[in-house]
Amino acid sequence: MATGENQVFEGGCTCRAVRYRMHGTPLFVHCCHCRWCQRETGTAFALNAMIEADRVMLLKGEVEIVNTPSNSGKGQKISRCRVCHIALWSNYAGAGDSLRFVRVGSLDEPDRFPPDIHIFTSSKQPWVVLPEKIPAVAEYYDRNVYWPKASLARRALLLAAAAKR
Repeated sequence: MATGENQVFEGGCTCRAVRYRMHGTPLFVHCCHCRWCQRETGTAFALNAMIEADRVMLLKGEVEIVNTPSNSGKGQKISRCRVCHIALWSNYAGAGDSLRFVRVGSLDEPDRFPPDIHIFTSSKQPWVVLPEKIPAVAEYYDRNVYWPKASLARRALLLAAAAKR
């Protein structure tokens, strides 16, 4: 994961109608190999950078929120460009609107955010070779085991703020 809470990272859609800025580094980056992510992306996995929603600023354009079913049954809201329909980030029901799952491929420098973990590898495509040095789990995982302490602290602040609303 890239470091630096004062850094900014920009991204956007393919047609450039939507631009956004991400302030600071993600809490954690998932590479999800579940069948739902495969179907939704049309490829072997989804790469999502989890970050507080208030750290993602829309700079230009508008997003269309598409309610989409999810494996949990609770659904997700995918924010897409209204013009080219590229997915930019999601909000999952479990995390609510306070946490965004930014599509790493929509960032201008996606190589800055390699996965911190590979999840749902029980359904990964057999031709995908996982790197040995990155944790990989068959399904989901215990964040207390894998997340850095700083990310757990940020999450605790986020949950505390959400509880006050």
